[in-house]
Amino acid sequence: MRALSVQQPGDSPVLEVIDVPTPETGVGQALVRVTACGFCHHDRSVMAGVLRRGVAPGIILGHEISGVIEETGLNVTGLTRGDRVVSILTDACGKCDRCTNGREHRCRFGEGIGHGRNGGFAEFVALSEHSLVKLPEGIDPIGAALLSCPMGVALQAVETTAQVASGETVVVTGAGGGLGAHAVQAAAALGARVLAVSSSPEKENSLRELGADEVLGDEDLDFSEMVMAMTEDEGANVVIDTVGSAMFPSTLRSLAQYGRLVLLGEILGKNVTLNPAEIIFRDAQVLGATGVSRATVERAAKFTLEGRLRAVVDLELPLGQAIDSYRMVSERRPTGRIVLLPNA
Repeated sequence: MRALSVQQPGDSPVLEVIDVPTPETGVGQALVRVTACGFCHHDRSVMAGVLRRGVAPGIILGHEISGVIEETGLNVTGLTRGDRVVSILTDACGKCDRCTNGREHRCRFGEGIGHGRNGGFAEFVALSEHSLVKLPEGIDPIGAALLSCPMGVALQAVETTAQVASGETVVVTGAGGGLGAHAVQAAAALGARVLAVSSSPEKENSLRELGADEVLGDEDLDFSEMVMAMTEDEGANVVIDTVGSAMFPSTLRSLAQYGRLVLLGEILGKNVTLNPAEIIFRDAQVLGATGVSRATVERAAKFTLEGRLRAVVDLELPLGQAIDSYRMVSERRPTGRIVLLPNA
């Protein structure tokens, strides 16, 4: 089969489509013919050589996978050939306490797809039955690649971690990116007033179409001051931060009393300076959110069928043009996601 290989990571990575053996289907696994696979900032970071920890040597990247079951291994009971599926982000065991409690994305024995084990930048991928979710009819097979990440990840952060309620004010940083664009939609779908923070003014119209009530991006004014001005100095009930240290402490300063700051992404990998009093006297909560459960992927699919969420696919490219994805993501050009089509 054809697969994308990172021959040399770096600022200008060397990528090559090579022939590798089609993976064998092990016990409890299914072989998936990949329809589409989203290009995440995680993939960009590995290609750039910035992210190394836990990355398997010679890894095939790609964790945002949609496809069709080609064959199933022994002991697979819930999938059959021809089923349309999407993956969660972890190759889960399905047996540990976390898997049985609906936290498959934090499986004690699982490996990150496209990180610790091979992912979807290939014509085929073999994954545990417990890491695959069947797609309902009516969902676009290419857009479906985004149902877990970024759509499900964003929905889980907004609905489950932040517990956003109708009428609350929600700030989303990095709103023009993959996670941000879908977090804007998720917050709007739950009835929130959404203030989208983006450094790309050309994305304003797109963000308003996705549900943003206001788009903040004036580089001459700290966005926390704009948030305060727009909330009569009350601040936001929730900040969904997809950027991380680059936006701190503005994210914290944007919070209202009893506000919740949800950390969903970290682009620069830098430390921040924090005075605990800033949290104490706001009665604030600072929460981390990662991954997505099978149940939330199913909920994201339901929201999609209801028209409350849609996959924001900026561009579709074959594997051989993956370097273009790398460059565009590095330059923050896409709104939403670029997807690769391994079997195109």
